[in-house]
Amino acid sequence: MSAGPDPSIRRHRDRRVPLAALVAAGAAVFLAAGTGVGLAGSDPPPPAASWHPGCTDDCPSTAAAPTPQGPPTRVRVPRIGVDSTLTVLGLDQAGALIPPADFDVAGWYGGGPAPGDTGPAVLAGHLDSRRGPAVFARLGELRPGDRVEVWRGGQRLVFRVTGSLRTRKDQFPTAVVYGPTPNAELRLVTCGGAFDRRSGHYRDNVVVFAVAEASETIPPKPAAG
Repeated sequence: MSAGPDPSIRRHRDRRVPLAALVAAGAAVFLAAGTGVGLAGSDPPPPAASWHPGCTDDCPSTAAAPTPQGPPTRVRVPRIGVDSTLTVLGLDQAGALIPPADFDVAGWYGGGPAPGDTGPAVLAGHLDSRRGPAVFARLGELRPGDRVEVWRGGQRLVFRVTGSLRTRKDQFPTAVVYGPTPNAELRLVTCGGAFDRRSGHYRDNVVVFAVAEASETIPPKPAAG
């Protein structure tokens, strides 16, 4: 049994669109429940970029703060210009994650840990649409040390990127991405690599790993008048 759903990104488009316009076609995020495709009994593939899947002795300590409650509501990634509300994503009857309806909005997989709780919380978003870049278009630009902020329950949770990987979808390292962790961590997922016109899908996934650094309470806004 796999440690969690296997994210893949599908793209729905008119196949008559010329090759030069591929980057403007729509992308949708799917998480297939159960065993990951082509993963049973195999080791995770080597990453296409340097990465670190979790925390080590030199990871930053998490500041003491009350445990936030409720779903996450917003994600901000300053380096790549992401500032989005978060929608809660669930699975359809086929076990696929229902993607955000808005290409400019990211989503949180509500069947797993929430950001700030122990374990890997998964945020997913589109790479692009027919109109151009979508919310996670620049996800692959993140580097270790970059800051990711998530708002939840009146707190701003701060995570630091530890690394990233790009992997073929048929070799997705489910255990590495969804396996249990001793601390609060994030996984940010979108598609990447070449677009396969015949299948209508991107061939790869991009996954960014981040670990919790601190949290702070957001003071309420003063009443108007």
